[in-house]
Amino acid sequence: MLRLVIFILLAGLADDSAQNKLAHDIYKQLVEINTTDSAGDTTVAAQAMAARLKAAGFPEADVQVFGPDARKGNLVARYRGTGQQKPLLLLAHLDVVEAKREDWSVDPFALVEKDGYFWGRGTTDDKAMAAAWIAAFIRLREERFVPSRDLIVALTADEEGGNYNGVQWLLAKHRDLIDAEFALNEGGESILKDGKVLLNAIQPSEKIYQSFRLEVRNAGGHSSRPVKDNAIYHLASGLTRLSEYEFPVKLNEVTIEYYNRMAGLYAGQVAADMKAVAKNPPDRAALARLSKASYDNAMLRTTCVATRLEAGQADNALPQTARAVVNCRIIPGDSPVEVRSRLVRVLDDQKILVTPMDEAIASEPSPLKPTIIGAIERITAEMWPGIPVIPVMSTGATDGLYLRNAGIPTYGISGFFQDVDDTRAHGRDERLGIKQFYEGREFLYRVVKAFSS
Repeated sequence: MLRLVIFILLAGLADDSAQNKLAHDIYKQLVEINTTDSAGDTTVAAQAMAARLKAAGFPEADVQVFGPDARKGNLVARYRGTGQQKPLLLLAHLDVVEAKREDWSVDPFALVEKDGYFWGRGTTDDKAMAAAWIAAFIRLREERFVPSRDLIVALTADEEGGNYNGVQWLLAKHRDLIDAEFALNEGGESILKDGKVLLNAIQPSEKIYQSFRLEVRNAGGHSSRPVKDNAIYHLASGLTRLSEYEFPVKLNEVTIEYYNRMAGLYAGQVAADMKAVAKNPPDRAALARLSKASYDNAMLRTTCVATRLEAGQADNALPQTARAVVNCRIIPGDSPVEVRSRLVRVLDDQKILVTPMDEAIASEPSPLKPTIIGAIERITAEMWPGIPVIPVMSTGATDGLYLRNAGIPTYGISGFFQDVDDTRAHGRDERLGIKQFYEGREFLYRVVKAFSS
């Protein structure tokens, strides 16, 4: 009997080791393909993943690589199920932000294993998830798993920036290939604090991205004869007023549930404040205290902040123009048009022209369905007992907004736990813990299986 138990344990370890190696090899291959907008190629990465799926036995007709540009290819692959349920879309983006070798302590386009971490551009954003989805497809096929629904993997281009957004293009040109009951995407945060697992987040909502150009024009003149009517002073005074302004608090289903659940992780005044802001109406004193933290402030209201300045044309001339860029992250449900109107009122200077720099794309939150939250909670409890699942509204942006607007509810998840005080996505020396990568690929595999059994 003892020998049988030992054999079973060793078999389990061998299987886990094999799955880790598969995920590692896929991960390494993806990280070492440059997929930046300036010099990279997502088509090469998409084709590499397509080759792996075909080698695993997926029919060629179910594995496609295409896109609006030769360097901006997307992979769409389908795992056929029984059709008892509508398809599930598994989304990740292949492109990464720029990375200069001279800025890094390692080669950003080599998967380096050092100090218990995988280092490289895209290790956290978003090639870990892309690798996990492909590894899950291959593993499920090896297990001869028959899902209750079709599973779709879409690995896309230009989420981080560029002229072609893969998700938008797929929705416009090939909606039938990615249409689904709901989608799983990046956006949820799995958080470590002081080396301990803190929480596993699910993201059903995100803020709206909108930048405005502020501009003041003036006749200018010689700097030896200054006048009060100075373009720089007009702009500076308006920006000072903006820096002192707070947009009204606006809570929704996601943020209310966030604070209700987060209160359980804290004690004392912070816990009491979180409970108090989740009430209707929220407590004003609690709001004031929480708003002192930048993250909570961003969760509670629309924010607008100056990010760029430009003025003048010569050291010895009065400025004829002064410009600034103000970047806003708008709470879902707030109108970008009203945000512009509010900026005009706050700046309080008719000489400051406020112009939207791009089209704001609103996205309504996906519903907090018990079946979806429940499955994530169950798997989280299996892998990290006692760790809560917290719904969050991203203060940043993902491609989930395009899917939500197309009628495909989208939920950001992760499973790749990272130190909340040392996140490096988009920065130098991006990295992900080796242990955390392997746990995350197992978490995502179980999630896919749970939603398709």
